[in-house]
Amino acid sequence: MATSESAPSTVLVLPIFPLPEVVLFPHTAMPLHVFEARYRAMVTDALARDRRLSVVRLLPGYEADYAGKPPVAAIAGAGEIVSCERLPGGRYNILVEGRWRVRIEHELPSDTLYRVVRAQRLVERPAGGEAPELVARVRAACSRLLETLDRPRDLLNGLLADDQPPGVIADRAAAAFLPDIALRQQLLELVAVGDRLRRLSVALEALVNELRGGRGGAG
Repeated sequence: MATSESAPSTVLVLPIFPLPEVVLFPHTAMPLHVFEARYRAMVTDALARDRRLSVVRLLPGYEADYAGKPPVAAIAGAGEIVSCERLPGGRYNILVEGRWRVRIEHELPSDTLYRVVRAQRLVERPAGGEAPELVARVRAACSRLLETLDRPRDLLNGLLADDQPPGVIADRAAAAFLPDIALRQQLLELVAVGDRLRRLSVALEALVNELRGGRGGAG
């Protein structure tokens, strides 16, 4: 797995926002309501610096040490706060735009209420010649899913537009259509775009089949 890229710096020092049922994908936007004191402090500090943070999944069993430093997934999404509303009592509504996959290398000593990590940006491996076929399979599965849910298919026009790179389509489709948090985490961890598209298409087709009561079919 590649862990470096051509950008000037592949190493990031990031505050982390650990959440139990959330996965942040690159190329997507995530609204968050921030109310705990330690994370209100994190947002305040991030806004005063570079606006960057990482949303990382809490691992099962986190409840026993939630107030401390429960274990988190090694691979996370990271991005920037692109909009922020400060509410009474110091709470925030923020919108985080996912920018990168990162691997958390280690936690850094910190005198803050929140946790800070050193992380490495992860680089995608392109899908190559198989990309058009895999993207078409994902789009077809998403279209059948929308039809099954009685939602307009033209919702795909912006979300999965043809002019987007295959990796972007994979991330946006996973974020929009897959409810299973463990599966979302698995897809986040796949840096090979071909593998991600293939796994995503299988999952979407299975979801359509489940919603249709096991009838299957191309739709």
